Amino acid sequence: MAASGGNHLRTVAAASFATAFRHEARENLRLALPLTAAMLSFVGMSTTDTILAGRLSADALAAIAIGASVWSLPFVFFMGLLMAVSPIVAQQVGARRDPERTGEFVRGALGCAVVAGVTWTVVLQAAADPILDLLALEPAVRGPAEGYLRVLSFGGIPYCLCFVLRSAAEGHGLTRVPLRVGLTGLAYNAVAAWALMYGKLGLPALGAVGTGWATLTASCLMVLVYVWSFHRYPELRRLALWRRAWPRVPRGELREMVTVGWPIAFMLTAETWFFIIGTLLMARFGADVVAAHQVAINFASLAFMVPLSIGLTTTVRVGHAAGARLTHEVALRGRAGMLLGALFALASASVMALVPGLIVGLYTDEASVATLAVRFLMFAALFQVADCVQATANGALRGVKDTRLPMIITVGAYWGVGAPLAAWLGFATPLGASGIWIGFIGGLATAAAGLAWRFMHHAPLVTPDWRTAATEPG
Repeated sequence: MAASGGNHLRTVAAASFATAFRHEARENLRLALPLTAAMLSFVGMSTTDTILAGRLSADALAAIAIGASVWSLPFVFFMGLLMAVSPIVAQQVGARRDPERTGEFVRGALGCAVVAGVTWTVVLQAAADPILDLLALEPAVRGPAEGYLRVLSFGGIPYCLCFVLRSAAEGHGLTRVPLRVGLTGLAYNAVAAWALMYGKLGLPALGAVGTGWATLTASCLMVLVYVWSFHRYPELRRLALWRRAWPRVPRGELREMVTVGWPIAFMLTAETWFFIIGTLLMARFGADVVAAHQVAINFASLAFMVPLSIGLTTTVRVGHAAGARLTHEVALRGRAGMLLGALFALASASVMALVPGLIVGLYTDEASVATLAVRFLMFAALFQVADCVQATANGALRGVKDTRLPMIITVGAYWGVGAPLAAWLGFATPLGASGIWIGFIGGLATAAAGLAWRFMHHAPLVTPDWRTAATEPG
């Protein structure tokens, strides 16, 4: 009898959890889908530049690829630093703080963004010559690459402003704002890059450098669209960001932004370098291997936009609950985000495993490259599962402003496990290039396990009332 009663209680609890999870999954995806489109539109700007340059000349394509790679290193660092705005704003929104006080913090963050953007520009202007000299480029590539990089370096300030404004909008759960901004930037960049590269619409033909001007002006336009959005939406207008009287500088909160943000910046930089070094190691195995690797990693990166957006949304959802001190909601929302990421990963991994030839055929019809790319897609399927879990677990941890230990876990996983494993399997065993992919998987799987464990440990599940969890506000 007692056993029967226990089984009944477990069945009721499971059903109640399923109801709460379905509610949270709907709320998460409602915010994540616009963010996914925004992310894809942002990636589309780079893709558009690449396609246009490829049709101009191989030298133009190489110049943009090299210039964009150098430019992206500080991009990743400063984006990570200013991503801390999102969980801080989300917690303040969850705590129902006076919007104008939140506005003071966002205004201070915008001041920090200007300093970061100036630093970004100065560093790139100073480093352009030494870095390009080190690469020993041909003159036909060196000139356009340097011009492209120097023009694009002035995008530091508008991009840093965009990072803060986007994070503030996300912190309020207004993910359609970055979607609108991203689509505007994508459309403008496509037209401007085409016109400035080829000399259309009465503009000069600037070649590869023209795409740099297009991206720079697109970033300025995106700032203006954000400013308009902060006027249009009542939740953002209440922040009173644009009033003339400059209020007090919330130094404590800005210190918190740096405290929360620098581990994110370091983490993203370490992750970026991990995959850059892995790609460079692929070059040791020949051009076909590099091309096949690029096909597999590019498709995996596109698929990753969905769990990345789920992770960003999980930061906001967890942050709202943490600000309202709803401990059981923190646990539910974090776990729901991780489970959603894992479910999507299984779906996308299944596609990669079941129809790899169809995917590869979209990229290349060269048999030697296609055969290798199909093999790499099998590894990418496993890679996808681990990558999705680590991204969503990281998002949940950012929601409670837990970034230092996750940084240690992530850096240790990539550089203590993944990189040595990739080097050993790639060059000391017959696995070759496949060994490098296994190293990628090992690093990501270690990070995923460590970050998931950290969230479970940091946000223990207080016994919830599952009957009301699905209907709580926020």
